[in-house]
Amino acid sequence: MLVDLLSEKRAAVLQKWFDAVINSYPAETARFLRTQKDRFANPVGQAILEGTEGILEELFKYLGDEGRIDSGRVSGFLDSIIRVRAIQDFTPSGAVWFIFQLKEVVREEFARDLKEDPRMHAELARLEHGIDELALLSFDIFMKCREQIYHIKADEERRGLYRLLQQARIITGEAEEKNGAGGKDEKEI
Repeated sequence: MLVDLLSEKRAAVLQKWFDAVINSYPAETARFLRTQKDRFANPVGQAILEGTEGILEELFKYLGDEGRIDSGRVSGFLDSIIRVRAIQDFTPSGAVWFIFQLKEVVREEFARDLKEDPRMHAELARLEHGIDELALLSFDIFMKCREQIYHIKADEERRGLYRLLQQARIITGEAEEKNGAGGKDEKEI
């Protein structure tokens, strides 16, 4: 029932969800992400579009199979969206909020159907459980991305400090050579 309605209204649900994700960006960025269709000029918008499509497909499979979400398959779709958000100024909750927005989109799109057929509430609860699983997986992916960023920053700082220490030794070595042979005072020679 709900899975059938979702399949029928797939394009509308996907567009509304895509718009909700895009609207989490500043207005000017959102306008660019929404209007620029060239995948090379707009890789973030393309990643969001492909990611949301893939996630939605995985949710359809989840609803149809009565199984669990295949975290291996859906992780790639989530990663393509979250990796970008991890390097931007999003808080952890802000970075994964787009997953919860799908609940709002589905409830809004099927409000009338849910009122008319109370049996759909069980399917909606199952869908929302799947969305919650995606949110938890998204948070794990976000934290791994942030961890990688912090490691990269720490490594860069270590390399920078090492370079400074090297330069300090070179400067000290040059000063010693000016004093005499290899840093020995001329009186010793």
